[in-house]
Amino acid sequence: MPSSAPRKRVRKSPADRRAEIVEAAAVVALTEGLEAITLRRIGEDLGVRPGLVSHYFPAVEDLVAEAFGSAAERELEALIPAEHFHADPGHHLARFFALAMGPGYDDISRLWINARHLSRYRPVLRARVEHQESRWRDRLTDLLRAGAEGGEFRTDDPRVTAIRILVVVDGLGAHANTDSGDRPDAVRHMAVTTAEDGLGLERGTLLRRAQELRRADDDRPATRP
Repeated sequence: MPSSAPRKRVRKSPADRRAEIVEAAAVVALTEGLEAITLRRIGEDLGVRPGLVSHYFPAVEDLVAEAFGSAAERELEALIPAEHFHADPGHHLARFFALAMGPGYDDISRLWINARHLSRYRPVLRARVEHQESRWRDRLTDLLRAGAEGGEFRTDDPRVTAIRILVVVDGLGAHANTDSGDRPDAVRHMAVTTAEDGLGLERGTLLRRAQELRRADDDRPATRP
């Protein structure tokens, strides 16, 4: 039998290696919390020496901030993708609520709780949390402004309305660690009704669209990755 030649190790580019480290740290952040990120832990998960991780992130605080930012940015792009919402703002706002109301986003809600708590003591993380909060305010404001300019929404100040919605979303998400699932519907849907009131929509219209999209997503057959 021909002997198998040793597998040649492919040297990754600095950009690819850095992205791999951040992705591994983001997974740990979502599943175990930001406190679980250490240079040694990420090195072990990737099968590399901790020194390689420290080459890209000499201070673990920088890696913690990048991990949070990566996960939060992915959440933003999944819930309100910037490239598409101008075509149908009402649909994309309903889609945002349909996804955000689902249990699939409990982990990211826990990560936001975690990051905001730790940011009190970690200035690098605090700067990244503030940046991601600004990104969310700007993206949702743009969505609401697009709907107002198209006549679908009615609001004198899209930014204020966006902030009101996000305050309620954050308030509900703050209970991700302790929510027993027995909230009254009026509480669970507070973010949607806040949006309806702030955008001049008939009460229940946005909620129905979000629920229809949620049911359609639940009924979609699972696919293999």
